[in-house]
Amino acid sequence: MAMDGYKGFLGLLVSALLVGFLSVIFTLIWVLHYREGLGWDGSFPEFNWHPVLAVTGFVFIQGIAIIVYRLPWTWKCSKLLMKSIHAGLNTVAAVLAIISLVAVFDYHNAGNIPNMYSLHSWVGLIAVILYVLQLVLGFCIFLLPWAPLSLRAIAMPIHVYSGLFLFGTVIATVLMGITEKLFFALKNPAYHSFPPEGVFTNTLGLLVVLFGALIFWIVTRPQWKRPKEPDSALLQTNRGAAEGTDGALAISSGNNMDKSDSELSSDVAARKRNFGLDEAGQRSTM
Repeated sequence: MAMDGYKGFLGLLVSALLVGFLSVIFTLIWVLHYREGLGWDGSFPEFNWHPVLAVTGFVFIQGIAIIVYRLPWTWKCSKLLMKSIHAGLNTVAAVLAIISLVAVFDYHNAGNIPNMYSLHSWVGLIAVILYVLQLVLGFCIFLLPWAPLSLRAIAMPIHVYSGLFLFGTVIATVLMGITEKLFFALKNPAYHSFPPEGVFTNTLGLLVVLFGALIFWIVTRPQWKRPKEPDSALLQTNRGAAEGTDGALAISSGNNMDKSDSELSSDVAARKRNFGLDEAGQRSTM
């Protein structure tokens, strides 16, 4: 099935992929060039895994997972396959987000730095918890076969809304984290004096916002929505035909039964008439 506005979709998709990839590259440049690199020994390089994994997994990969159903060249693939890809990408994003949290807590504990005191940390931890909950519930309801269709119908709009809500929350959390880090790290020159690191990292924040805007636009266009499965329509058609056949059989059986009843009644009436004639003949003879 052809997609309406395919060229526009393709242009936005390429733009989103490019902007998301640039966001990841800018994050790596920030921690490798302006900060102290990457490591895992409780020092500051371990903390740097936090922004790298958050932008890579929680922003970029999650954004791709959101729009994977909109890719028109996957519409010929089975819905189960696309559900598995969607769940797999979200699982990778969740794992990277959890590792990024581990890096922060490990760095804070090694340096005796208090945990969970900023709004960024509160919103970030809540987002990770809700994201994992969303992933588990989505897996149980939509991927496993034992969930009834009525439950899926009720849960689908909630699942879609909460996914977009969490994606927007993650972008806001990333922006809060970037600003918080620059206020703490940039002392000489100060953040307000427009140092190169501050300008570069602000540009990173703009890229994250632009990526989120492109993802939201792509996923909210009704003309780019994945068509319904033809098997479902066929199943409904076959079900209606089967019900029609059952009805026809029931009507036919009813008609046959009525016909048999009428024939039986006619036969009984004829016998009664014959018996009456015989009895009248016998009386006349007597």
